[in-house]
Amino acid sequence: MARSTARTWLLRAPGAHRPWGGYALKDVGTLQPHRCSTRGRRVRVGWRVSGTLFIVAIPIGNADDLTLRAREALQAVPVVAAEDTRHFATLARHHGIETRAVSYHDHNEESRTRELLERLRGGEDVALVSDAGTPLVSDPGYRLVRAAIEAGIMVTSLPGASAVTTALAASGLPPHPFRFLGFLPRTAAARRATFERIGADEATLVAFEAPRRLTAALHDALKVLGDRPACLARNLTKPHERYQRGPLSSLISELDAEGDVRGECTLLIGGATRRTAMTAEAEADARLLLDGGAPARAVQDLLMARHGLPKRDAYALVLRLRDR
Repeated sequence: MARSTARTWLLRAPGAHRPWGGYALKDVGTLQPHRCSTRGRRVRVGWRVSGTLFIVAIPIGNADDLTLRAREALQAVPVVAAEDTRHFATLARHHGIETRAVSYHDHNEESRTRELLERLRGGEDVALVSDAGTPLVSDPGYRLVRAAIEAGIMVTSLPGASAVTTALAASGLPPHPFRFLGFLPRTAAARRATFERIGADEATLVAFEAPRRLTAALHDALKVLGDRPACLARNLTKPHERYQRGPLSSLISELDAEGDVRGECTLLIGGATRRTAMTAEAEADARLLLDGGAPARAVQDLLMARHGLPKRDAYALVLRLRDR
């Protein structure tokens, strides 16, 4: 069947080569992949032609890990929104990228989003990068991406490095499922509350932590979660990359002996075993019932019936929670 030129357009605009391929716009507003090489594309939004927001993953340590598509995209766009323009300038010099960068971080996210949105509406392409790795993964960018989507602007992501998956793959811990926590809270009380909330989760836990708080975070995890298997991935893809694997208590001892901890840190902790998860769920039920005024004996009976706890364990749990 012949293609209807009245209903299907392939919008073209002069400009730099785009290696990521084209897009065919069908029936106004439905974006479909188009397999042909071409020059720059523009997507029609209503009666206007808008640019594209490219979410570009950059290296997490080794500058040579930048993908070919990412490099070409960063060269082609008129402007790059970078979490730290100085970090981006270093990467850009390494790859011969001369694109102008503007800052986009937590302190100017609101005003810069409005500015970048106007650029996109006016037909300019914008690339979004973080300091390292994939934008939005514990980095700014959500506000811009959300606003662009709501404005009908095309948003696409160019994949690349991520400290989360890089560390997980080499950790020796079960990769499926895993749960990413982002940066751990700064205070001990908030960290412990976080670990208590997810203590029954059987997924491997992945988190970022600052070097100066790392030992304290390990102590909090040990106190709340017990001596689980863990992995500490530091300075990923850099010359001094290091993986430390073992129980939480062992990692604490290693860091104590090491003294001054430096470098970016990704912490991975094994998930709860089925028995640990069962005990955590039983404790949550017991806490709720006791706080509601239920008699200790009734709570003990429920723990035995619902969670299969031995009488001795159920009694000890109720006693501990009642006397806390």
